[in-house]
Amino acid sequence: MAVFVALFLAIAGVAGALTATAESPEIALENPEIDASQGESIDVGGETYVVAGISESENDDGQMVISGTLERNFTAETSETWANGSTVSVDDREWRVEIPGENATQFTLVEVLDRQAILAADDAAENETVTLEDGEYVALTDDSGERTLVPVGEYFPVPEERTHAVGETLEYGGQTVTVDDVTAGGAVLVWETTETETVEIAQQSTVTIGDTDYVAHFPDASTLRMSTDIEAYEAQVTEMERFDRYNSGLSRVLVLSVLSSIMLAGMAFIPSRY
Repeated sequence: MAVFVALFLAIAGVAGALTATAESPEIALENPEIDASQGESIDVGGETYVVAGISESENDDGQMVISGTLERNFTAETSETWANGSTVSVDDREWRVEIPGENATQFTLVEVLDRQAILAADDAAENETVTLEDGEYVALTDDSGERTLVPVGEYFPVPEERTHAVGETLEYGGQTVTVDDVTAGGAVLVWETTETETVEIAQQSTVTIGDTDYVAHFPDASTLRMSTDIEAYEAQVTEMERFDRYNSGLSRVLVLSVLSSIMLAGMAFIPSRY
């Protein structure tokens, strides 16, 4: 019995020693194409990105994980169509779009007068126009109290008109826009805007940027490394999984050997029936 106890304890000792001294392999990207810190600019897939952020957070399992974000700004063309007869806002005023004919190469913005505001600002005018059989009028009352009807065409100012042809530019919404095309249905305006592309990167994930696949690794919470040698990365992952299996097996051997030793030692003290 003592021999078996000693044997199991020896096995447990060897398993424990191997478990304690074994060094777990780690992911190490050799000669990565990208090795940058937060805030640095990098060239990926022919485009320039900025490592906008690297952060460490706790996942649902209570483990700390690192992730990062790449950003790049690029210029994109934006367009908008002003339909014939529609109303648009330019220079904080309202304008009606008018396009003459089927083969027009230009359009006209006709100011839409705020008649209500003009009447409200005139103390002599009534706030509502008067419609008669022969037309529409503005009622004015002079200091003596005499009421006079003035045709709206004479009372209100002549609306401002602005004509723009294909290829011309104008200010719209804080942008300089170009008249790209004019048809009977509407006018097409184009301009360039700056947009931001964001790429979220998780620890040891594979990301595709452009036409290239990269494996990403964060050696710490301030550094991002990316490599196209995905096969080497996968080989390291396989090695880590193999280590975990062996280490788990040794841990089970250690536990079983100790329990077996205790059981055998206990059995030695059981009184014999003979």
